[in-house]
Amino acid sequence: MSNVEFSYLYRDGGNYKKFGRVVFSNPEQLSPEALETELRHVFWEDDLFIASQIRMPEVFLYSDGKLSSDDHCYHEFGGLRATEELANDKHNRSISAFLAEVAREDQRGWKVFDPYDSEGSPGWFLSHRRT
Repeated sequence: MSNVEFSYLYRDGGNYKKFGRVVFSNPEQLSPEALETELRHVFWEDDLFIASQIRMPEVFLYSDGKLSSDDHCYHEFGGLRATEELANDKHNRSISAFLAEVAREDQRGWKVFDPYDSEGSPGWFLSHRRT
């Protein structure tokens, strides 16, 4: 049985990158290609999303507290691939449950926050919904 690896990244305004990945179980043996198409429909433009909103680990470059003018709150979807690696999602979601969660959060609206907010993320936010 293959699982599905979800890869993503944080890319700041200067094009510096930090990568993340999570492996989800795939009991229904869904095609990574079909799942990827569905995800690209629910992520914000340019495949952007708010990692904390869909319970994904944030991979910000500024996690040490040192912000620059290039920093923002978005993560970028990288892709999906089948893998024999064990699932490692901290919330024990299958890839189909994760897709349902992403779709639900897209409907609620992505909660864009200001990393410069003294309260921390996501204290101050604007909700962005697809029209």
